[in-house]
Amino acid sequence: MSEVDYTLRRQVQEVSNLVIRLSERVGSVSGQVATVEANQQQTRTELQQLRDEFLAFAQQAQATANVQRAETRIGVIEDKIDHEYGHHKTVRRTAVGMLQAFDVGLVSEDNVRMVGDQLMLQTPRYWLAPALVALASWSADDPGLCERAVDEAFRRSPDRTSLFFALVLRRQGRSEAAVRWLRHYLLNQDPAALGREFAVILEAIAQGAFGPVGRELLDRTLAGWRSQLMDSADAQARQVRRWREELESLRAPSQPAEFPRLAAVSPQWVTLDGVLSSARGQQAVLDKYRAIMEREFQPSERIEDAVDDILDRLVSEYDNEELPLRRDLAFNQAVVDHDGDLVAARRTADADAASYEETLDYLTVQTTAALNPGAIGTSPATQRLSVAACHEWFQQAHAAHTRDYRAAVPQDVQAQFATSHSVGSRLFQLPGWVGSFTQPLAALEKSLSDHWDHHIGPFVDALAFPWLKKVAPLVGVVAAILLFLVGNWPFLALGSAAIVGLVWGLVLRQQAQTAKRAQDAARELLDRAKTESLHQLRGASAELTDWYEKFTAADKAEAKVRELIATLPTAGGGASPFEGRVVRKEAAAGAGAPTGPRGGWEPAGESPAGRRPTGDAADGGTFVPGDRAPKEPATEPQDAEEPRVPAEPHGVEEPRVPAAAQDAKQPWIPAQDAEETKTAPETQEDSAR
Repeated sequence: MSEVDYTLRRQVQEVSNLVIRLSERVGSVSGQVATVEANQQQTRTELQQLRDEFLAFAQQAQATANVQRAETRIGVIEDKIDHEYGHHKTVRRTAVGMLQAFDVGLVSEDNVRMVGDQLMLQTPRYWLAPALVALASWSADDPGLCERAVDEAFRRSPDRTSLFFALVLRRQGRSEAAVRWLRHYLLNQDPAALGREFAVILEAIAQGAFGPVGRELLDRTLAGWRSQLMDSADAQARQVRRWREELESLRAPSQPAEFPRLAAVSPQWVTLDGVLSSARGQQAVLDKYRAIMEREFQPSERIEDAVDDILDRLVSEYDNEELPLRRDLAFNQAVVDHDGDLVAARRTADADAASYEETLDYLTVQTTAALNPGAIGTSPATQRLSVAACHEWFQQAHAAHTRDYRAAVPQDVQAQFATSHSVGSRLFQLPGWVGSFTQPLAALEKSLSDHWDHHIGPFVDALAFPWLKKVAPLVGVVAAILLFLVGNWPFLALGSAAIVGLVWGLVLRQQAQTAKRAQDAARELLDRAKTESLHQLRGASAELTDWYEKFTAADKAEAKVRELIATLPTAGGGASPFEGRVVRKEAAAGAGAPTGPRGGWEPAGESPAGRRPTGDAADGGTFVPGDRAPKEPATEPQDAEEPRVPAEPHGVEEPRVPAAAQDAKQPWIPAQDAEETKTAPETQEDSAR
């Protein structure tokens, strides 16, 4: 009996030791689990931060790669343009250089003709090469070659050739011949499909290049075109749409960092941000167009310099064959300008796509000159005039832009909270709460606080130690010990049951304490989250108040923009000093002025035009390319006010089209001494016959 008691006591002791070790291990495991949970939460947070940083890095890397590819593509496109069309640059530089060389008389006629012939051979199919040959032959007083060269240039590009010789003749003082070339150009234009060179006309208006007669012709023609195109609602809508895109492009950038709490909790933040950006864009619009309209225009002192600038723009304008490359170049440049943002770059390129079309209607030319003068090669002075001419579309686009963003201001700005938090091995998910800032802030705070309390309580209670569930097995084990041992060994049964109950109770108590600590930690964590959400709510409310104040301040600039647009019709700028300019006659230089080389180029004398070809139509000269300018179509009204070159002393007919079919053959007489021409016109006429 004693041996049995000893054996049972030993076994009970071993069981007790095992229970104690198990309890210790359970406590150790519980601590380790808590540590793992903390590490897991930290790991989850770090992974989320790493994910955000990786996405930001990937986005930045993609943008950097886009910029690098765009820069590489820009270099490739520019090299291709230079390879395929670079030889045109030489011809373009030579055009104005040839005229300026004629002014100062530092280049011989032979060299001029040699350069013209060389460029003609090197640039086939380019319209400017035969035009330079025509200039060289005009200088050499060779009308046959000059006419053939004009014919070839006109065949290659009638519009550009007409404008080129109109400007050249105006530069040399042949105003009426220049106007005839200009009139021929205008009569052959379709206002709904103008070539890219038409921007030169706007430039000439801004510079006053064609004098009062040419200005009157342009005003009358362009007013008719505008009236014709303004009858089309679609045409006007296209211009208003382009101005609307211009206003959209001037919106201020998004500023989520300025209102961080409002951006975090309000579902209406995207709308609020867009509205404020649009309102702040009013100041950008005001600054940009006030600077354009207030920019001082310093005209050239000499009309030759002014016309040279326009000629530079005419001859440097790229041809239609270059347009696909130019479009691609513009897009890649937009990618670089937008730091690799392909969406923004495409939006910018699409908004300016009309600038790279082969033909544009007159209204689009005006809009392009106002919004993107660099795309069609116009100056700031022309941009100023174009902005003034487009004031109606500007006003409509601005009114619609302002109306839309004002109407988009949310009438009910809300705050929304729906967060989740890891509490130990469990996840607390706060159901969505939505409150409106139209309610008092105190009411919102109470509602949000009650919402948190309503869901925190059940979650924390669920973390309590389940005594009933845990004690039930203990009761079963003690009952079993008593049931099997109490009959034979009542004291042993009672002792064993007491030891098992005590050890098991200690384990349960430790687990209950662990659960209690988990409850306290969960309650503390969720209380902090609740407090943070209340702070966010208060901060969002304060930021919303700031938002309304900043929006109101930004929107005040709208009235100033409206006033600026209202002044545009009368803010186009004063007349150019060249509008009423009259080039002096050769007689003003004195009868004893020395004559020029063969071909009629005289020293400058007192003439502000410098060295000019002799034979001005009004001076009794012999040969001017303008005298063979294109003849107007048969439908042209032949009224008394039509600008025309006065008949010369040799019976020269009026300008005619440079083509095979002509009304009469114009005689040509080599240039003579200016003094002899004036003293013996009868002899000169006889010689001509």
